[in-house]
Amino acid sequence: MRLLKERIPSVAKGIVDALVDKELIDVTVENRGEVELDVESVLKEYRRRDHEITEKARDLVATRGLDYSQTFKLKTKIAQEHGFGLNDDAVGYLADQIVEILLQSNNVDEIFGEDNDLRGAIAPVLKKELNVDSDLDKQVKARIKNLQEGTTDYEVEYKKTMEQIRAARKLND
Repeated sequence: MRLLKERIPSVAKGIVDALVDKELIDVTVENRGEVELDVESVLKEYRRRDHEITEKARDLVATRGLDYSQTFKLKTKIAQEHGFGLNDDAVGYLADQIVEILLQSNNVDEIFGEDNDLRGAIAPVLKKELNVDSDLDKQVKARIKNLQEGTTDYEVEYKKTMEQIRAARKLND
């Protein structure tokens, strides 16, 4: 899963909107921005930890002299060891983290829904975002299919091609 940094504020807003619209949480107008920042902090921390785990996996591949194609397997193993949700588990992991931050936040006036209700409202917003990203990911991979995944050249070209596609689709808001 790739959670684009530029999309984090709109995803956080979408999550808070969904929770308020379904009357699962009560937030004053003055505190709404703060609640969105609380949700953003969870999403940013997810990106940070994902990057950290990826770097750790790359370092292990280099240190052990493994083929770069082993990076994903090592990343998955490291993530499991740290209880970090990747791929299919990412939505559930993030939803749990967001529920936790909402329960602890002084900016949320009242929580009316059960944890499962909150997760049920959060998950579709995250899935929608991931599907947008998944479509972009597929397009990028189709364009750079001549490069081997996990190599430095692949990573550089992936980022470059992703930026080009996002710019063409005007997703850089």
